[in-house]
Order: sequence, then C-alpha cells, then structure tokens
Amino acid sequence: MKFEKSAGNNPIDQLKVVGQPLNRIDGPLKTSGLAHYAYEWHHEAPDAAYGYVVGAPIAKGKITAIDVQAAQNAPGVLAVVTANNAGKLGKGDKNTARLLAGDTIEHYHQAVALVVAETFEQACAAASLVKVDYQRERGAYDLAQQKPGVTSAPEDAPDKSVGDFAGAFAAADVKLDAHYTTPDQSHTAMEPHASMATWQGDKLTVWTSNQMIDWCRTDLAATLNMPMEKIRIVSPYIGGGFGGKLFLRSDAVLAALGARAVKRPVKVMLPRPLIANNTTHRPATIQHIRIGTDKAGKIQAIAHESWSGNLPGGTPETAVQQTELLYAGANRFTGLRLATLDLPEGNAMRAPGEAPGLMALEIAIDEIAEKVGIDPIAFRILNDTQVDPAKPERPFSRRQLVECLNTGAERFGWSRRNAKPAMVKEGRWLVGMGVAAGFRNNMVAPSGARVHLDNNGIITVETDMTDIGTGSYTILAQTAAEMMGVPIERVAVHLGDSDFPVSAGSGGQWGANTSTSGVYAACVKLREAVASKLGFDAQRATFSDGQVHDGNQSAPLAQAAAEATITVEDTIEFGDLDEQYQQSTFAGHFIEIGVDVATGEVRVRRMLAVCAAGRILNPKTARSQVIGAMTMGLGGALMEELFVDERLGYFVNHDMAGYEVPVHADIPQQEVIFLDDTDPISSPMKAKGVGELGLCGVSAAIVNAIYNATGVRVRDYPVTLDKLLKGLPALV
Repeated sequence: MKFEKSAGNNPIDQLKVVGQPLNRIDGPLKTSGLAHYAYEWHHEAPDAAYGYVVGAPIAKGKITAIDVQAAQNAPGVLAVVTANNAGKLGKGDKNTARLLAGDTIEHYHQAVALVVAETFEQACAAASLVKVDYQRERGAYDLAQQKPGVTSAPEDAPDKSVGDFAGAFAAADVKLDAHYTTPDQSHTAMEPHASMATWQGDKLTVWTSNQMIDWCRTDLAATLNMPMEKIRIVSPYIGGGFGGKLFLRSDAVLAALGARAVKRPVKVMLPRPLIANNTTHRPATIQHIRIGTDKAGKIQAIAHESWSGNLPGGTPETAVQQTELLYAGANRFTGLRLATLDLPEGNAMRAPGEAPGLMALEIAIDEIAEKVGIDPIAFRILNDTQVDPAKPERPFSRRQLVECLNTGAERFGWSRRNAKPAMVKEGRWLVGMGVAAGFRNNMVAPSGARVHLDNNGIITVETDMTDIGTGSYTILAQTAAEMMGVPIERVAVHLGDSDFPVSAGSGGQWGANTSTSGVYAACVKLREAVASKLGFDAQRATFSDGQVHDGNQSAPLAQAAAEATITVEDTIEFGDLDEQYQQSTFAGHFIEIGVDVATGEVRVRRMLAVCAAGRILNPKTARSQVIGAMTMGLGGALMEELFVDERLGYFVNHDMAGYEVPVHADIPQQEVIFLDDTDPISSPMKAKGVGELGLCGVSAAIVNAIYNATGVRVRDYPVTLDKLLKGLPALV
C-alpha cells in the first residue's frame, strides 16, 4: 500500500480498540518469567556451550602476537576463536569498527578473542589465560582538546545558513553567546547484549537482543561473508535497548563464529564493562549557541554549532537539528563539527540529536528570555512558527507547541512561580520551577506485515517488528482487532523473526506509527480477501463483533476461512508527504525541584509532560514510555556521565555500580497529558511517535528549575554538587 495523500476516514477512526488504555498482552508472560529473552532459548539448544569475550586492554595500537595455548588446554575449553582462525570477515555498513579485531585495535575493549567452554565459569577462567601482546599507540580521547582544530563540517553534514546571521546578530538589541557541554552517556539497558547461535549445515540461526532485525541480518551476512537468505535472526523480547541495540554487535558475531568452531550452539553475553566500551554510547558534545532578539524578544538571529567526536568513519551527534525548526527567526545558522577520537564508537542513544541538543538550546532560550525580561513560556510562544523557518512555503502538518505550553502552565501552577531566582524557601530547601519545550521529528519508513485468518476467526499477525519493552505486541494487536472487527483476545501477534516480513523496526520513535501502518495495510488486503470469499462488496463491507456486513447481508468472519486459512501480506510505503509538510512532535516539560541550601543536593519534586504526538494508540503504554523517558531525562540532568581515562582511552565507570542512573527513590510525582491530536499527513493511523519526545527537553527544564531555585546557572551537564555549592546563597 502506498500512502501518498492525507488519510481520510478509515476503520481505525472507530476507536473501539485502538486508542484504548489496554493492558499489555505480553505482560503475563513477562511477569511469570515465560517470555524468552536472547540468552534463554534453552529448549531450542539444550546443549549450548558458553563463550566469553576477551577485550583489548588498549584503546589504539597493534596486536603483535596472540598465544591461546594455555586457554585451549584449560578445563572444559572447546575452542578459542580469534581473527587468525575465524576465516575471512567483512564489516557491516552500520558498524564503525570491526567487531572482531584483526591486527589493529581501534578502541578499548574491542573483541580480540572468544573462549568457548562447557560452562560460563570455565570460559571466563580460560579467557584470562589468553596472552596478547600489544604495541600501544598514542590516541586522542579528550573532545575539548581536539575542538580548536575542528572548524569545518563533515562531508555528509554541511552547514545550513538562512539569511544573514552574522549581520542580524551584530545588530540585535539583546544577545546571548554561550557554550554548553553534555558528557558521554551509556544506554545501561537492564538486559545486557546477549546472543545464542546455532548452525544447521550452512544455515545460521541467531537469537539475539536487537531492535532492528533486518539491519542485524544484513550486517551479519556482510560480516560473515555469507548469503543473507541463510541467516535467521530471532528477537521476540528485548529487555531495553534505547538505541544501543539498533545495530549488529560483537556478541552476535562471536556467538556465530563460536558455534561454527565447536559445531554446537554457543551463548555469548557481554559483561557490563564491555557494554560500555565494546558497544556504542552517546558521544559528548560541546555546543555554541548565539541568539539575538529585538527589544520585544522576537528572535532576529539564531545559531547553533555542535562539536562531537567519533572513531574514523563515524558520524557526529546531530545536536543542532531541532534548532532548525523549533523557533522562528529569519537569520539562522547551524553546523556540526566532528573530531576524530579513539574512544569506543559513538552512535544513537534514545532521541539522538534532539536529546543533547535540547539540553543546551532550552537553557539558552531561558537565558535570552531573562535578558529580554519576559517570562520563558511567553518568550517561546512569541517565537512560535507554524512553518519551516528555512522554507516558509512548507507548513507543519500539525504543531501544537503553544497548546502544550499553555496547558502545562495551567496544570502545573506556573503562575505561582517567582520569576526572581532564589526567593522561595521551604525549610532548608530552595524551591524553583523550570520549563522547556520538547521536540522530536516524526520519521517514517516502509513496514511490512503478514496477516492470517483461520476457521476459528483468529487473526494472526507476523512481522519482524520488535518489542523493546514499549508495547509493540499490544498496539499491533489493537490495530488488527480494530481493522477486522474482533476483540483483541482474538488476535495473536508474533514478532522479532527475520522469517516474517521486514518492518521499520524499533528505533527513532518511528516504530509504533510505521509498524501499525504496516499491519493496517495488510488488514486492508485481508478485508478485501474476506469480502471476496463471502461474495460481498469489499468497498461497502464493514467488520464488527466478529461479523462481516454488506447492506442487509452478514456472515461470521470465520466463515470466510472455513475451507482454508486466508493469508495476505503487504507493506506500507510512504510517498513524499514528509517533503511537502514538516512532521514533528511537541511537548511542554515542567519541573519543580528543591535544592538543599547547605549541601546543594537536588531533589526533583514534580514532573509534568504535555505531549502532542498525533493519535495516541494506547494511552497506557504511551504513558509508560513517556514517564520512562522523563526518568532518563532526570538521570541526564543530575547524574549520568561516562568518565574518560584520558591516559588509556576508556570509560572508567563502566558498570551499574559506577555509572549512576535514577532509582525509585529519585522518581517524584510524574504526570503525563496527551493532547487530543490526529495527524492525517503522518500515516493512515494518524499517529506519530511519543517515546523519545518524553525525554527531549526534560534535562533542560530541570536545569532551568535549579536556576530559578538558586540563581546558579549551570551550562555543563550533569549538575553535580560541585557545580552548585560555590554559587548557593549564603546561609543566614
């Protein structure tokens, strides 16, 4: 099905099942422990051996020798796999570094060997016996040191300029010129990167924790130099990904190589230190923002440049993309700068680009509003735009930022906020409120599904879409139930298998909208097949309560499949509506915090997110995504930071003991409001993504609240005690 024009009325608009706050259909399996994750397919491979990864203890250099004899002779060891005996290996398009090092070490903890043994303990013990000699080379590990020499844009990310920024900024009545920094961050998903692989002849099956089945399969085929058709990827349940499992990683490759070496199934799970250093992370940024306004606060000039680092061949953190679209202003400049660093690979982490970009931009907006002397919400509303600022002829399909801010202000009690910092005190606590706009673009991609109807009237949905804990099973079942006129209990959903049609996958906030649209397309075709089988007019037929109706005629849905199961397959393909219209999602984030006047301890007290993200397919699962994202924003504001050892080039706090993330005691009252919103330009579902929108802007709202409480303006994340103590008001 091609989606090339605005969606009209369709069966989804009935909202009998779609749009209802239904419980997750996979909940009972997960709470009972019956949902199988990547490391747990014991019934499929009861004789699995265990692999343990040997990671490089240097960040850059050469391997001069490897001695595996002692490891091979250790108890229980079945094989030791290195680049020397693994056969010729390629590299997937989406991997910056090789997933099994050859002679060259590209980053710390890059895999150099896999020890396979009968038990995990034997593999771990033997891994310590692998002797590798290295020739260490000098590396670059500090973005701030590299920044002065990086002045031009990467070839594939040119600067964008509209009007005359320099002239307009110089002539502006009020100016802000400031730098902001965000640190390296780790995904820290609950489920580690894990895989299990088995071979049957020349065919490979890999059970893995991966968000994008087709990407994983394609890059694994390229890495192993084998036909993609001979690889099956299975990933029905994922215990968190946040972008860290978008791509093929070393656990899957090494499990496949280990299984081939020992001719039996092999399981590989990355220990926590290797997750931080061997997989991907959100790279640090240094951001330079300049804003110039007239005396009334209208933006005349706005510029945003961001520096980040990556391995050779890597990509920059796209931290300026929201600045191109969020506020009006005739004169604009954005640019990305990419430094070469020898740290582990930087890549997508939840809401890549907008998350770190808004951490800076939405502080800058508060700062310039204060300089102008108007309320920060009023400033944002004053500079709202209903069109792409760089292309005024291109409108937003839907843009409710002003409504998000006004609704949030009323609900949160913004009128009670004292605009003068450090004026509200409750006992030992200085209290403040902060606000930030949330923004995340709506992305679409082709997504396929296969749908069956059997003679019991059961609808079965198959697609390689994944569920990373976000509720994919449920919203896909809701879509099929709505389209076919059956209760959700009459729908079975099977996900995460490369034998199923290729979906858009889970990532970038595009998964829900695109995958349900794929099921919609398949169900349109199934409705036509059912009507034809029953002798009904497909254009007039309606489906409800397990029946099919055509005028005065009706028949049970199951009757159409009485002789044989009906199976159809289709893919939603999007036209150029995203070129004609700017499609984005918006939020208003409101925070109240308390800061201990003596210690500088920050406690977030209240959080409110008001979201405009198209049709909300399931308010219960959507709320769960948003409050999780808000929690991640709290972590980014106050505690999350990977510390770089600049001598050895690795992340020191590379486990869940040293890398701080929020815990239950840190989570305050959280409220989420979804505005009534449908976007027929986006898809036949009239939905957009919402999960990452819940993060975008949260950290800045917290920092703005800290300023309101204390008068201390922090521009470097995270806001730790040392950044507050010197500036706190003196105790009286």
